[in-house]
Amino acid sequence: MSPAALDRAAPRLMRAEPLLTMRDISKTYGDVRALRHVDATVYPGEVMGIVGESGSGKSTLLRMMNLEDTPDSGDYTLRLPNREDGNLFDLTRYERRMLCARHIGIVYQNPHLGLLMKHSSSGNVAERLLIAGERSFDVLRAKAREALDASEFPLSRMDARPIELSGGMQQRVQLAKAIALEPALLLLDEPTTGLDVSVQALVLDTLKRLQRDRKITMVLVSHDLGVIRTMADRVMVMRHGEVVEEGLADQVFQDPQHNYTQQLVHAKL
Repeated sequence: MSPAALDRAAPRLMRAEPLLTMRDISKTYGDVRALRHVDATVYPGEVMGIVGESGSGKSTLLRMMNLEDTPDSGDYTLRLPNREDGNLFDLTRYERRMLCARHIGIVYQNPHLGLLMKHSSSGNVAERLLIAGERSFDVLRAKAREALDASEFPLSRMDARPIELSGGMQQRVQLAKAIALEPALLLLDEPTTGLDVSVQALVLDTLKRLQRDRKITMVLVSHDLGVIRTMADRVMVMRHGEVVEEGLADQVFQDPQHNYTQQLVHAKL
């Protein structure tokens, strides 16, 4: 294979310094241990897939990445421009909100968690810009339009309220809101669950295009191995709050090492 071909074949994750690093994350809710000493590393420009059955801890870990919750123990760092490294869990609530508004976007499985359903779609995107400090109406309108267009939302409906839209269109509004400020990290929590197969394919195509064109670093949580296999460079397999296997997506799906991963892959086949 030629050097050029090797370069094309190399995964996007081959970078010297990780963007996201989590170490020894543990969390207990009452008698339930949601996360057990979880480590996670995500590199600039890659898509990390997190897969596991319901209750495996994958969505809890994503909430930690979005600073919606604080673990009982563990450290979380993001390498961001003009910002010193430090444990993000030590930030105040206001500091977390500002950091997430500027640097972390999220698309929830349930659009009601990410959108104001009775506000306009463009207004939902503008809300994120307002939190980050933008005050000019013309700028808010222009940036909302640009983000909606990038998420392949029909601009003729940019003033429609999400409550009036289909599930697929609601996810596109969430996506536009998430990418409006070109975040360093995009978190996706089961973004295609509950959508028709054809709509799922369209949403995934949009995500792949955004990743290709903008080199957005993504963490994608899904119980659907087909979605993970379509999108991810690397995969973490979680069970009972622990990471039981991790590796390149092709490697994990073609030659799973852990019994639980083997069961997941064979069940999908």
